Amino acid sequence: MKIQYKIIYILITVLVIYTLLFSGFIYYSISNYSFEDFYKRLEIRAATTAKIQLERPEDVSSIKEMRQEFLEKLPNQQEYIYIIDQQDKLIFKSGTQPLPDDFLNKVMQTSAASFNEKSILYSGIRYETLRGDEYIVVVSAENYFYTHHVAYLRNLLVTSLLYATMLIVVVSLILSRTLIRPIQNIIKEVKKISTENLHLRLETPEKDDSIGKLVLTFNDMLTRLETSFETQKNFISNASHELNTPLTTIIGEADFALSKPRSAEEYVKSLNHIFNEAEKLDKKTKALLLLAQTGFNGKTQKFDKVRVDQLILDVKETVEKINPAFKITFDFSLLPEDPTKLKVKGNEQLLHLALTNIIVNGCKYSDEAPVEVALGASDSKVIIVVRDSGIGIPKDEIQYIYDPYFRASNTGNYEGYGIGLPLTRNIVRLHEGELIVNSTENEGTTVQITLPIGNYKF
Repeated sequence: MKIQYKIIYILITVLVIYTLLFSGFIYYSISNYSFEDFYKRLEIRAATTAKIQLERPEDVSSIKEMRQEFLEKLPNQQEYIYIIDQQDKLIFKSGTQPLPDDFLNKVMQTSAASFNEKSILYSGIRYETLRGDEYIVVVSAENYFYTHHVAYLRNLLVTSLLYATMLIVVVSLILSRTLIRPIQNIIKEVKKISTENLHLRLETPEKDDSIGKLVLTFNDMLTRLETSFETQKNFISNASHELNTPLTTIIGEADFALSKPRSAEEYVKSLNHIFNEAEKLDKKTKALLLLAQTGFNGKTQKFDKVRVDQLILDVKETVEKINPAFKITFDFSLLPEDPTKLKVKGNEQLLHLALTNIIVNGCKYSDEAPVEVALGASDSKVIIVVRDSGIGIPKDEIQYIYDPYFRASNTGNYEGYGIGLPLTRNIVRLHEGELIVNSTENEGTTVQITLPIGNYKF
């Protein structure tokens, strides 16, 4: 069953049940009230009848006229009077027919009682006159309010229930379409996304509700999938080429050395050549595997709180150990007053590796000229800017800088494998950050890394 119809059925069921319970409660309450109120009215009339007919029988005609003029005549109203003799026996004095003995005995015992027979209600009292004589006075009448007004209320409630059900159906249709339409749009957009166009993203709604969070979560998942697919695709497309070159050299050199007896110096030379190529192969393999790991799944990495200013100082020590000639200057003028704004949620080793790659590249391609590292923070982000004055990247080649093993055409005099930037971008993506590279050939390169604040409280 489609979720749209499920929502309609659930809403209709819940609201109809609620309406039925509410209507039943009203009907039951008013019905009970009509009986209680009518019994009270009959009891009052029984007391009035006793005073008129038993206390002042000589004025009965004038009092009856006053009662007829000022008191409403109830439908099918009847009056019954029983005399209670000295032996507590009942003597029928007036009325249309004798009443049930159980009812009369109950009036004798409790001084007041009531019962109903179909639509006729009876209310009786035990009355003692001023002279000391005792009587049972009963008044009966048809409960007009119940037979007419409550019946009208019942019809009104049934009609209202029918109209309410129709309204509920219409509202449920409108509400379900309103709720389901964003989901249907998401399904429609998701169907357009495949392995060939993982760069597509769902349009983020303006409202920050469950649908918006679902879209953001799905877009984050697409980002991870895109990174994973790109990494795997690049691994397959580049591994054979990049690894084949040193393997071919090693095999060729070994075949050359073994083709005929050679001098010791020649063997040593061949072994050195093989060793150098094997070392290059080892570095490329490790870099490639690390790139694949960082691009596969962010959940496999252990994240903790990392203070970025301390991280940058640690990276400086690492870079100086790699090459003491590298020079780094810092600009901490934009540091926030609140130190918690410098803490991000991440993997310290991976972030250390990413910043080391960027700063080492800046120093290397600047011919060891100073590289400036600036650090700042806003209410939600930490921003790191690495600026060098090196050889830069040609404008028509900057689009390829994230392809593994790609090296710009002006880097021939510099050692490298083309792994640093793709690896750094994957690490930044794992931390839900952003990497922006701006470069001008022969003027320098500026790399900006933006990371979300981890919202830690200490």
